[in-house]
Amino acid sequence: MTIAQVLQIALIAFTIGLSGFCFTLARRLRKLNDLESGLGGAIAVMTSEIGRLEKSILLAKAEATSATQALSDEIERAKQERAFWMLQQKFAESGQARPARLQRRRRREGMGCDA
Repeated sequence: MTIAQVLQIALIAFTIGLSGFCFTLARRLRKLNDLESGLGGAIAVMTSEIGRLEKSILLAKAEATSATQALSDEIERAKQERAFWMLQQKFAESGQARPARLQRRRRREGMGCDA
């Protein structure tokens, strides 16, 4: 037996082993990519869940923005009411009459005038 024949036998044995490995690898990859039980199914489910979660996050963000704006408006109104109340207290403590501006407003409201 010559060296060339030994190398050809070794090459044939290596080719048979490599083809068995490729066959096994192909079978495993098919199972892995199976959409029902493999990784492909898990990826498909995760992709749909990501889309659903993104929609939920956007909805929650919009609701939070709306609630923040409403709270900001309420705080501003409360500040105005507190300032008005403090102004009334100041005039009540000093014994002064209501400011002329408030008196004019009260008179207009009582008369039904818009100006």
